[in-house]
Amino acid sequence: MHSHSIDQWTHDHVFLGSRHYKHERRAWFVVGLTTVKMVGEIAVGWLSGSMALLADGWHMATHAAALGIAALAYLFARRQSGNSRFTFGTGKFGDLAAFASAIILAMISVQIAYESLARLAHPVPIAYGEAIAVAVLGLGVNLVSAWLLRDDHSHDHGVHATGHHHHDNNLRAAYVHVMADAATSVLAIAALVVAMYSNWVWADPAVGIIGSLVIANWAVGLIRASGAVLLDVNADKNLERVVRDRLETEGDRITDLHLWQVGPGHRAAVISLISDHPRPPATYKRRLGGLRNLSHVTIEVETCPHLADPAR
Repeated sequence: MHSHSIDQWTHDHVFLGSRHYKHERRAWFVVGLTTVKMVGEIAVGWLSGSMALLADGWHMATHAAALGIAALAYLFARRQSGNSRFTFGTGKFGDLAAFASAIILAMISVQIAYESLARLAHPVPIAYGEAIAVAVLGLGVNLVSAWLLRDDHSHDHGVHATGHHHHDNNLRAAYVHVMADAATSVLAIAALVVAMYSNWVWADPAVGIIGSLVIANWAVGLIRASGAVLLDVNADKNLERVVRDRLETEGDRITDLHLWQVGPGHRAAVISLISDHPRPPATYKRRLGGLRNLSHVTIEVETCPHLADPAR
């Protein structure tokens, strides 16, 4: 029985992004900003009888909910980061939240497309001045929110050796939500101005359909990115190549390699090697030194059976 301290061989499993706390603060600020705008529009719309304000207020509620999911994901991941029930930490919780937010975004795009098609078939009177004012107000709030959630779409700079960047999909989801709303506002302003001066009532719903397609495309991209992380897809072929180059030397061969993301800027690897002259696993781990986003490595080394069997 090993009676000495094993502290030098143990490690934690905290795989949060390098900007986790910064992103969490920004997400909560944007949630507050969006909620204030939502409550203000619903209250003023109710008191003034403005359907445009009421509609935009309830529309903002869906974005506030999605942004709230992002902020809560940061909070949960941080508070539960030391919980041993999560085998590889809570770093992927943001991707789960991003996947849920992307589903909400896709539903919003379907709703916009449905309402636009309904208005194409059955045009309704539009209070242009009021609608444009609401769209401009919404655009201003969304631009401030997008500035807060910038950061190159939340890139976490990981492995310098491979030059590959890893997204914080949770912040990216929040960013896409405010950008989708901003894009909707820009398109709405343009369509309303055209319709007001040309009397082309169809311009507003037609632009709405275009906006819904753009938002749907963003939602699909976000679903693919976050879903790939949740399903442990190895999307970093550059890192895989570097790992193979560093370990497959002097006749050693990799027989099994699993590489997956456990958090923004953090990857784990389980590697099996076969060697004519096997060395301790620590030797192979040292060969992978400097790959900063390779945060958790398990290596198994087997002796070539031709050497192990003296009859051969």
